[in-house]
Amino acid sequence: MVTTARQTSAFVAAVWSRSRSLTATLAARVAQYIDQTVGWARLPKAIGLAVLIGLRHQLRTSNLYAAEPGPIPPGGPAGAGNYLGARTRDGSYNDLGDPGMGSVGCRFGRNVPPEHSYPESDQRLLDPNPRLISRTLLTRDSFQPATTLNLLAAAWIQFEVHDWFAHGSVATRPWVVPLRDDDPWPQRPMRVERTPPDPHPGPAGPPTFVTQESHWWDASQIYGTTPAFASALRAPDGGKLRIDESGLPPAEVEATADLTGTAGNFWVGLALLHSLFMREHNAICDHLAQKYPYLTGQQLYDKARLVNSALMAKIHTVDWTPAIIAHPTTVTAMRVNWFGLLGEKLGPRFRRSFGRVSSSPLLHGIPGSPTTHHGVPYSLTEEFVAVYRMHPLIPDEFTFRALADDHVTARHELPDLSVLNVRARLTETPMSDLFYSFGRAHPGALSLHNFPRHLQHMHRVDGTLIDLATIDLIRCRERGVPRYNEFRKLFRLKPVTTFEELTGDTALAAELREIYDDVDLVDLVIGLYAEPKPPGFGFSDTAFRVFILMATRRLESDRFFTTDFREETYTVAGMKWVRDNDMRSVLLRHFPELSPALAGVANPFAPWNVAVPFRIRKASA
Repeated sequence: MVTTARQTSAFVAAVWSRSRSLTATLAARVAQYIDQTVGWARLPKAIGLAVLIGLRHQLRTSNLYAAEPGPIPPGGPAGAGNYLGARTRDGSYNDLGDPGMGSVGCRFGRNVPPEHSYPESDQRLLDPNPRLISRTLLTRDSFQPATTLNLLAAAWIQFEVHDWFAHGSVATRPWVVPLRDDDPWPQRPMRVERTPPDPHPGPAGPPTFVTQESHWWDASQIYGTTPAFASALRAPDGGKLRIDESGLPPAEVEATADLTGTAGNFWVGLALLHSLFMREHNAICDHLAQKYPYLTGQQLYDKARLVNSALMAKIHTVDWTPAIIAHPTTVTAMRVNWFGLLGEKLGPRFRRSFGRVSSSPLLHGIPGSPTTHHGVPYSLTEEFVAVYRMHPLIPDEFTFRALADDHVTARHELPDLSVLNVRARLTETPMSDLFYSFGRAHPGALSLHNFPRHLQHMHRVDGTLIDLATIDLIRCRERGVPRYNEFRKLFRLKPVTTFEELTGDTALAAELREIYDDVDLVDLVIGLYAEPKPPGFGFSDTAFRVFILMATRRLESDRFFTTDFREETYTVAGMKWVRDNDMRSVLLRHFPELSPALAGVANPFAPWNVAVPFRIRKASA
């Protein structure tokens, strides 16, 4: 009888699960039909949200392809005192059932089927010529500003990207790019380093590539993934990070960073954010030490890193993303991702009274919900990397202003702000003035003819000259990321049939036709920049499809944002710190003098107020 009851219960549960699955699949197909015929951005917000939820379900079932299992770190997790309750240096042991998942050295996954992810042949990889495309379609003739954003938004996404992924490059067998006679490039032919091959490739299938950073949202850009840097950055006691008088890691710490890699892309914009969140880490340590004096230095470090990482993820979700995709539906969608349908204010009160009544993240938000990989081991994907190629956000010229009265104190070109010049700029200009200057300035629009000139003729620290626009095109082609129309098809969007349909502009369509002949040959990056954007969007709707899928996945797969996002792991004070803070409060905690510039500004990544001299403010009062 007991066995029969258990069998009946299991049968009912299976039927219920199957029924829910079929219902979700049907709803997803309806959402796809509505999206293709009407477009989610044209719908009332409530219906638009429902359509986006349906599209996300469809993408989860059809656009997640696993990387092979990651290597299990020998000898246990790297760089953590207690990996059950702390992030490890290399990202291992986030998933306790698969310790290597998402760690340094893991393969990138894919959002397209394996048969569509083979690299292009050597001949096709150079057709059309990527350097010609760089010169004719990407070169910035005049700066096109993104007027709804400030320059901190551009610095922020690079700051985050340095946390998420890094492929590296190898000089052996470089790509050789032919040049036209009128091309001023000083080295002939142009040579572009390749992406390093997987050191342990599988027996069959398309080539795979591995990451030099962990795939997790763990603030590795601050804390470091190499033993030398991570250790040198640690202060001797209190769990803190070492910060010198300029607000950066001391010179001997910086000396441990490899400037031929990602660290070589450091510039003043990144310096501001690195300094800000190193200061935030130390402030969290002070707060936790006051609340819990029995915590050791290692425990303070571990807890502060958890809190700092979660706060960065929250800022990206509820501050940065709503700024760059400011459509009312997507603004609400991002807040639902973090706070749930119950919202920022009602949600906590509801949980205190009734607990978390549903495992679904829709009601309460993803933080604190069950961990789920949706049947596919977690990793970031090559398609995710491709849509985050947002170099047009960076200006070529920068104006520094005084916070006191808005007067111009200096003007610089981008190379003046690069890694070797960061300390000189910080010595000349107070950091509060730099934050104000970035808050007042606009980034570039993600459009054709708006790629930074200095990044098309960029001297790396080792003296190598590169055209980053050419490299962006080659990277997609060599890693098997489909071209624009094929990409749309694989993400269940209608392919465009003409250049006019792609661009919505006859002159721009003519320019693309001159280069490509066939609309199916248009590179993904070019299509993303050329495509008309939904209202309020800083990037294309095609790129948004990857975002719909991966933005929630980065949170749902990480146990420190889901099952272990709780007081037992973070402490009561740590959880409250994440709950009560955002980008505005972080800025004002460390630079309270920015308060007038931020007063009344709805989003810290939107343009700030013009500073008014103190004597005028006093007279007005």
